[in-house]
Amino acid sequence: MLQLKDLPDKAILEKFASRYPEVDINAVMQFLHLLGVASELSVGLDNFLRRYDLLQGRWWVLILLMREDSFISSPSKLAEQSGVSRATMTGLLDGLAREGLIQRIVDEKDKRQTQIKLTKKGQQKLDEVMPDYYQRLGQLMSVIDKEQGQVLMDVLAKLKRNLTIFD
Repeated sequence: MLQLKDLPDKAILEKFASRYPEVDINAVMQFLHLLGVASELSVGLDNFLRRYDLLQGRWWVLILLMREDSFISSPSKLAEQSGVSRATMTGLLDGLAREGLIQRIVDEKDKRQTQIKLTKKGQQKLDEVMPDYYQRLGQLMSVIDKEQGQVLMDVLAKLKRNLTIFD
């Protein structure tokens, strides 16, 4: 993911506004700041997960499997839930299987049908990561109080509903 580390200031955006008069400088600054923080959060999460020999994609697959009552799901459902292509999911599953964190279960009647199961080793990996993750997440979010947290959730929900403008 490309990270914009040098966000433009108001003077630079005013220069752009002279060329593109429809620019709302405050909206652009808010958007870029949000995008920058989201990018830094993603990098920070990857750095944290790397300590456990994981990256976000593989970690999310393990979490999605743990959410299932039977700890079993299909590759296509996992791809849909995580917002990646089936080919990308296959690559994630290949790596997890090599490490013994998941197991592929082939349907005896229809060999084309495969289910993915979280293994005991996969659950142990999550049991190792999650307490530290939740503790760090608590520390990160402790800088905002309950009311600010609700405002944040409301604002993010509004932005999410408005994302169709990029379609």
